[in-house]
Amino acid sequence: MAAHGGSKTVIYAALAGNLAIALTKFAAAFFTGSSAMLSEGVHSLVDTGNGGLLLYGMHRAARPPDRTHPLGHGRELYFWSFIVALLVFALGAGVSFYEGVVHIMAPEPVANPKINYIVLGLSVLFEGSSWYVALKEFRQQKGKQSWLQAVQSSKDPSVYTVLFEDSAALLGLVVAFAGILAAELLDMPELDGAASIGIAVILGATAIFLARESKGLLIGEPASPEVQAKMLAIAQQDPAVQRANGVLTVHLGPQQIVAGLSIEFEDHLTAPEIEACVERLEALLKKEVPEITRLFVKPQTTGTWEHRRKQVEAASD
Repeated sequence: MAAHGGSKTVIYAALAGNLAIALTKFAAAFFTGSSAMLSEGVHSLVDTGNGGLLLYGMHRAARPPDRTHPLGHGRELYFWSFIVALLVFALGAGVSFYEGVVHIMAPEPVANPKINYIVLGLSVLFEGSSWYVALKEFRQQKGKQSWLQAVQSSKDPSVYTVLFEDSAALLGLVVAFAGILAAELLDMPELDGAASIGIAVILGATAIFLARESKGLLIGEPASPEVQAKMLAIAQQDPAVQRANGVLTVHLGPQQIVAGLSIEFEDHLTAPEIEACVERLEALLKKEVPEITRLFVKPQTTGTWEHRRKQVEAASD
C-alpha cells in the first residue's frame, strides 16, 4: 500500500500546481488575447480535473469485495485512468486545436506579451516542481528497467499518468513561448495560433499513449515473471505437491492480484489432505506475496497442463 501513498503525494502536488497555473493562464489569456495562452489554460484545467479523477479512482478501487463484485473493485483505477486519457485528447487536444485554427483564420495581435512571458516563467517553475515529484516517485518504482519498460510493466497508472501529463505540459509551455515570441518578433499573429496547434499535437500524442497503456491494464495484465516464479517456488516446496505446473495471474489493481495455480499432488493423498495443502499454500502465498487477494488451486496432471498450455500458445499464434 506504500505505492498508493506515494501515488497520492504525486497527484496532490500536481493538483495544487495545475489549479494555480490554470487560473493564472486564463487571466493572462483574458488580458492579452493570446490563443496559445488560452490553450495552455485549458490544458492545465484538464490536468487539474484529471488529478481529481485519479484520486477518485484510487478511492473507489480501495473498496472491499462485495456480493456484486466478489473480486473487489481494483479495476476502478484503471477505468478512470482510461477516462483521463480520453479527456486529455478530447478536451485538451481538441480545444487547443480549435483555438489554433480560429486564431490562424482570424489572427489578432497579442496585447502586452510581457504578461504572457511572466506567466509562462511561473508556470515552468510550478509545473517543474510537480514534474520533479512525479519523476522521483517513478524512479523509485522503475528500478533497473528502462523508462519505456517501466511504463509498460507498471501496474500503477497514477504515477506515470501524472509524469506524462506534466512532461506534456512543460513541452507545451516551450511551444507557447516560442509561438508568442515568434508572433511578436515577426509581427505574424498567426504563429500564436500555430503554437496552439503544436500544443494540441503534443497532448494528442500523450493521450494516445496513455490510453493504450490504460487499455492493457483494463483488459487484464499478468503479474511480473518474478512474482509468478516466486509463487511456483513456494508451491513446489510443499511436501504434498508433486509438481507445481504453472500459474495464471491477472492484476485487478496495482496491489491486487488474482492467481490460479495448476498443481499435481502426490498420488497417495486423500481429499482432506489435499484440502489441507491448499489451505497451507493459500496462507503462505498471501503472506509472502501480499498482493495476492484471491487464489484458486486446480489439481491437474503435468501432461494435462502442458497440453492446455500448447493449445493456448497455438491459438495466440
